[in-house]
Amino acid sequence: MQIEPATKADYPVLIEVWEDSVRATHDFLSEGDLLALKPLILEQYFDAVNLMVARNDTGDIVGFCGVNDDNIEMLFIAPQTRGQGVGVQLVSHAINTQAATKVDVNEQNEQAVGFYQHIGFSVIGRSPLDGQGKPNPLLHMALSSR
Repeated sequence: MQIEPATKADYPVLIEVWEDSVRATHDFLSEGDLLALKPLILEQYFDAVNLMVARNDTGDIVGFCGVNDDNIEMLFIAPQTRGQGVGVQLVSHAINTQAATKVDVNEQNEQAVGFYQHIGFSVIGRSPLDGQGKPNPLLHMALSSR
């Protein structure tokens, strides 16, 4: 597995990974929510973070992670590679090289909450609305001292 900075040329693949991942894990989002988010992700959010991609041995992008300041803003893994350590490697990279110590996670995405707890994050707060003002509560998590 190789972790490297994303380029704009990667964006078409990244938005596919994002959509596939969201469809597999965010069943609380409506089709309309997903379609409204997609252009925002592609045209604004990718450029607002320090974006790293994970490539498998054949060079295919299998996941990505975006960090801004000390916050993991996005982590999406291709569904066919979930459970193979891609997310752990991307988050470890974010912690060790990008000084990430915080993440906001949709409360309804129980797998993501469990994933972050498993690697050392704890819930430190909750917001009733997501970043788009929708009633999808966010859990604010921080890396526990080790």
